[in-house]
Amino acid sequence: MTITKDMSIIDVVQSYPDTAMVFMYAGMGCLGCAAAHFENIEQGCLAHGIDADALVEALNEVVNASDEDEELLKVAQ
Repeated sequence: MTITKDMSIIDVVQSYPDTAMVFMYAGMGCLGCAAAHFENIEQGCLAHGIDADALVEALNEVVNASDEDEELLKVAQ
């Protein structure tokens, strides 16, 4: 799955918990706030002055790394 700017912040974090650290490191530490439940990534970035394209790229790197780790575990079994 590829993360895009129009995806809900909370949906991304719930689907990929490892992405929470990326949001927090980027300066979007309000994952528990009400806005995270209805804002998409682009809206959250605009509110916090964050480059949405760079954040999405970092989020996808984390997701792809997690997917690769899962594939390696399947092969090792």
